[in-house]
Amino acid sequence: MLAPFAIVALNALKTPAQYASDGPLALPSDITFQGVIDFWDRVGFGQKLLNSFIISGSVAVLAVVVSVLNAYALGIGRIRGRSWILIAFLVANTLPQEAMVYPLYFLAKETGLYDTQLSVIIIFTIIQAAFGTYLLSSTYAGFPHELLEAARIDGANKWQTLVRIVVPISRPTLGVLFVFSFIWTWNEFFLPLVLLISNDTQTVPVALGVLQGQRLMDATMTSASALLGVIPAIAFFLIFQRTLTRGITAGAVK
Repeated sequence: MLAPFAIVALNALKTPAQYASDGPLALPSDITFQGVIDFWDRVGFGQKLLNSFIISGSVAVLAVVVSVLNAYALGIGRIRGRSWILIAFLVANTLPQEAMVYPLYFLAKETGLYDTQLSVIIIFTIIQAAFGTYLLSSTYAGFPHELLEAARIDGANKWQTLVRIVVPISRPTLGVLFVFSFIWTWNEFFLPLVLLISNDTQTVPVALGVLQGQRLMDATMTSASALLGVIPAIAFFLIFQRTLTRGITAGAVK
C-alpha cells in the first residue's frame, strides 16, 4: 500500500531532467522541492487547502449533529413509520451523484448559492447525515433503557438525556462518523466540480483535476500535485486514528 505513495513522493522531489533520464523508479540524485513550490504557486494551493478544510470540517460537524438528533428520535424516541424513514435515508444515501447533479445545480442557481461553499456544505451535510442517521439509529435502538429510565426518574428532560447520557456514551461511534464524514467529503470531486467554478471557492480535488485537464504539466509537477493532495487526508486520518480504534473496539465489545 505504501509503494505507490513512495513512488509519487520520490518523483515529486526530482527535477524534470532527472525524471526524463533516470525514469520514475530511480532514486533522486539531488532532492529539490521546486516542483512542489511551482505547483503551489500556480494553483494557489493554500486557498484550495483552506477551502477543503472549511467544507470538510463543517460537513463533518454538522452531519454528526444532524445524525444524532435524527437517530435519537428514530432509535430511542420510536416515532411512527420509523422503518420507512430509515429505508428512505438508506435509498437517499445510495443515489448516484450523477442523478442528483441537475436538480442540485438548478436549486443552487435559484437560491443564489451557486459557486459558494455554503451550497456544497448543505448538500454534503444532508448526504452524510443520511448515512449517519441510518448508522446511529441501529445503535441507539439497542441503547440500555435502564439508563434512560434512571435519567427520567432524576428529572432529566429529553434534551438533557441526549446531551448528558446518550452523546457521552456513544462518543466513540460519533468520532468514527466524524472522521469518515471528513475524509469522504474531502475526496469528493464531481459535485464540487459542478457547483464551484471560481478559483476562490474550489477544493483541492477540483483544483487538481482542472489543472491537469487544462494545462500541460511535467511528471514531477504532477507527482507534486498528487502528493500535496493526499497528505492532508493522511495526516487527518493519523491524528484521529486513536478515535477510530476506540470506536471500532467499542462496537466489538458491545
